[in-house]
Amino acid sequence: MILGIDTSLGTAVAAITRDGEVLADEQSANPLGHAEVIGDLLRRATAAAPAPAHVAIGMGPGPFTGLRVGIATARVYALGRGIPVVPVPSHDGIALGILLADALTGVDTPRFAVVTDARRREFAYSVYDGIDDDGLPIRITDAALSPRDELDQRLADLEAARCDATSVSAAMIALAAARALDAGRSLAGAEPLYLRSPDVVAAHPPKRVS
Repeated sequence: MILGIDTSLGTAVAAITRDGEVLADEQSANPLGHAEVIGDLLRRATAAAPAPAHVAIGMGPGPFTGLRVGIATARVYALGRGIPVVPVPSHDGIALGILLADALTGVDTPRFAVVTDARRREFAYSVYDGIDDDGLPIRITDAALSPRDELDQRLADLEAARCDATSVSAAMIALAAARALDAGRSLAGAEPLYLRSPDVVAAHPPKRVS
């Protein structure tokens, strides 16, 4: 079993079997309050999957505070149980869900961009073009930031349809991790994909008075 955790948009925790059967899918759409709800979501998910073999972590892109709640929770849980973590770009999980939904309805998915609100009049986007032999989305561009007024032109230049997302499925994060494990692939590094640097900076030392 694989436990999936993502807090790049709302808060989501899910558990699946290695072949993709969803055992639990818990989520909160609230873009804030990650720390307040993730414990309850984790408790409910692990009740259905008490002995996961891996923890899949949604690595963003996402805001600094929200994203680190999920990543820290996943890493601490994995450390406590002595199991590996599998980092997954959050946009890959969204893209996988889009591709699987289209495949079930017989729709040919054109090249598309997963777009998420980065706030401050910016969007984060990643471009995908189909699914590969390992069952994973083919990522054409890594996640990038764009001013809202420029996004549509950038996507037009990339010939990518726009797919706005307001949530990330932790089950799709876990499924992407399962397929990557089966293929012996790594989808992301260990560093979070923060949208931008944190606003909080270290305080300056007090000025000396002579």
